[in-house]
Amino acid sequence: MVQILTRKFFEVLFFMLFITFVSFLFVRMAPGDPVLTILNVDELSVSQEQVETLREEMGFNKPLLVQYGLWLLKFIQLDFGASYVTGQPVIDMILMGLPATLELAAGALIVMLIVSVPLGSLSALYRDSWIDQISRVLSIIGAAIPSFWLGLILIDLFGVRFNWLPTMGREGFVSLILPSLTLGLAISSVYVRLLRSSLLDSLSQEFIRAARARGLSERRIFLVHAFRHSLPPVITVFGVSLGSLIGGVVVIEVLFAYPGIGKLVVDAIRQRDYPLIQGYILIMAIIVFVVNTCVDLSYRYLNPEMRLKERRIN
Repeated sequence: MVQILTRKFFEVLFFMLFITFVSFLFVRMAPGDPVLTILNVDELSVSQEQVETLREEMGFNKPLLVQYGLWLLKFIQLDFGASYVTGQPVIDMILMGLPATLELAAGALIVMLIVSVPLGSLSALYRDSWIDQISRVLSIIGAAIPSFWLGLILIDLFGVRFNWLPTMGREGFVSLILPSLTLGLAISSVYVRLLRSSLLDSLSQEFIRAARARGLSERRIFLVHAFRHSLPPVITVFGVSLGSLIGGVVVIEVLFAYPGIGKLVVDAIRQRDYPLIQGYILIMAIIVFVVNTCVDLSYRYLNPEMRLKERRIN
């Protein structure tokens, strides 16, 4: 465990240096000038001298590597800077919107589990039956439908026609239902097929036949042995696809006007608010890295073969 944590420390050090430089570079290469946005050039008459003065005050006239070095020094001190638009500290703005985003992501994951675990399990247990056929059709449809289109359909059906659920804002649990359904249904199709495939592979293993020979019940064989053995590939894919989930959260937050950091960063991109964009990228990168680390550790817990190999090496 100490070796794993040490390796992870150096990985996160390299990862943070890489992601901070790339994000800083790409944000600066994006079209648009934040100075012109701050001065409201389209609404006010501003001289070129005023533009250059503000650009010098903000440090945009310095070489890019110097700008990155100054920004990295502040980042090491946990100073993400202040928003160009509102003047508020970036970390405060992100922390204000982060709970809403985490709520939406958690709601989508709950929907995904409710849909994918029963469908994937039943498809594996009743292979090539009508249940398996329906599961395949639903998975194909779910993979083919874009999440924003599904969201528009749910808004029209449950928000406009029947007026059962709110379609905008964050006003308690009911406001979370439609966004969570939209994102959860969009990602569940992948995991239904993946869980089915992994379960079928587990059920064909020698240890399953040995468990049946010992007289264990089918329920115990499935829940304790086969299902647990099938989880590592599913969890691994989830760690890899976490970035897609975060991207989906951004789209859904904009669609439902949900006040999370996804909607916040879309507004920041529109306004060329560099500190807020970079702060968002870093926070999301840290979340992805932490979740992937937890996935690696859980993989070792769920896969006894990996623990045995590590003991043999040590």
